[in-house]
Amino acid sequence: MAASDLNFVILAAGKGTRLKSELAKVLHRAGGRTLVEHVVRACKPIAENVLVVVGHQGEEVRKAVVPLGATTVLQRPQNGTGHAMLIARQALGPKAAFAVVLPGDAPLIRTATLQALIDTHRNGRAAATILTAQLDDPSGYGRVVRNPDGSVVAIVEDKATSESEREIHEINSSIYCFTLEKLWPCLAELRPENAHRELYLTDTIAMLKEKGERVLAMEAADPKEVLGCNTRAELAEIDRAFRARKAAELMDAGVTIYLPETALIDVDVEVGKDTVIEPAVQLLGKTRIASGVTIQTGSVILDSDVNENAVIRQHSVIEQSRIGPRTIVGPFTHLREGAELQAGARVGNFVEVKKSVLGEGVKAMHLSYLGDASIGRETNVGAGTITCNYDGAKKNPTRIGERVFIGSDSALVAPITIGDGAYIAAGSTVTENVPADALAIARGRQVNKAGWAAERRKKIADSKSNPTATSASSRKSAKRRKKARKRK
Repeated sequence: MAASDLNFVILAAGKGTRLKSELAKVLHRAGGRTLVEHVVRACKPIAENVLVVVGHQGEEVRKAVVPLGATTVLQRPQNGTGHAMLIARQALGPKAAFAVVLPGDAPLIRTATLQALIDTHRNGRAAATILTAQLDDPSGYGRVVRNPDGSVVAIVEDKATSESEREIHEINSSIYCFTLEKLWPCLAELRPENAHRELYLTDTIAMLKEKGERVLAMEAADPKEVLGCNTRAELAEIDRAFRARKAAELMDAGVTIYLPETALIDVDVEVGKDTVIEPAVQLLGKTRIASGVTIQTGSVILDSDVNENAVIRQHSVIEQSRIGPRTIVGPFTHLREGAELQAGARVGNFVEVKKSVLGEGVKAMHLSYLGDASIGRETNVGAGTITCNYDGAKKNPTRIGERVFIGSDSALVAPITIGDGAYIAAGSTVTENVPADALAIARGRQVNKAGWAAERRKKIADSKSNPTATSASSRKSAKRRKKARKRK
């Protein structure tokens, strides 16, 4: 079976009504990808010819699979799996010799299992080969009925099973390999003689047997690979399986994961050896973690790069950011899109960084907001500092040089530039550029009134001990104030 003769046909036209969702079933996500994307990726290493039959929300499904190298064909109306293959026939063309047909909601299927199915089909010279699995609870799946010699008789849909057939635990995965010259005549003979008035691809198995054709079955080594997503519970189970598979893969590669059952790691995430991942960590999207990194409890990292020997402390949130080597982030830090921390930088408790570059050795340890800023190396940002980057119409940049000291509770009103080596006095609201090595003080002048507090406490005590006198005194004071206002 040459690769050019082999085609994959992914059936992805249905609504998935049992999910009770407005979203097409195959566009739901597990393990960080859409279901149909997992299926396409499992097929592509074997053959380039991957055809996806779309229907419900077909344009959205097309957008998900075309970037992966698949082509699509529209099934409208959706009259069953047999009808979907008739639609696919037009797209496959006359040169197609073999096809592996599989549903778009079986995301756990592995490339190796598909290759084994193809080899079984080829070596057995079969008209059709079915991938099956043994399930403890086969309800909801079609049963594979065999002869005493083990050959396949038919596939019986769950709703059509007899009492004895319901005892069968070998189920049809809805994944097949067909010799197309044997399949096409059977498809032409299909009739919608069922409750849904649809054309079922499964009916072709019995037809092939009646024609004396060879029908084989191959049991999947791991039954989880064939699980579909008909309910939210099944979707959750498949997502859990992806997470467990990914965690096991990383641990085998030298990553330490404490309580791996609590980790949420997407399938596209990369993690280097000797990294330590503590409980309840989420690594999402296309995040890349280098070697020797420590990620502590509760941290969430999305589409970000974390370089060697960085430490991400508890409950930090990092998205679309780049973390340099030997940096320390957190606890409770929020790095938003476009944040870049260069080597040895440190950001701490309740610091938020957005579209900003913090140079080597920069420290911003407490309660700060740094947005649309560039901060030179070895600068210290005091607690409570904010860059006032938004003027009500647009975002403005803040440029801070090297070895700058920003005092606590400072507001830097952008656009603004602070030169190398400058000092900003604590509590300043800085609205003008600060030259290099200058001290900027921008706050109200302090006035100390000697004895004021003691006098106030005495008045309060007197009012409590002699309220009548105090009231009279207050009235006199009020009259004096009124006369003073009239004179003015």
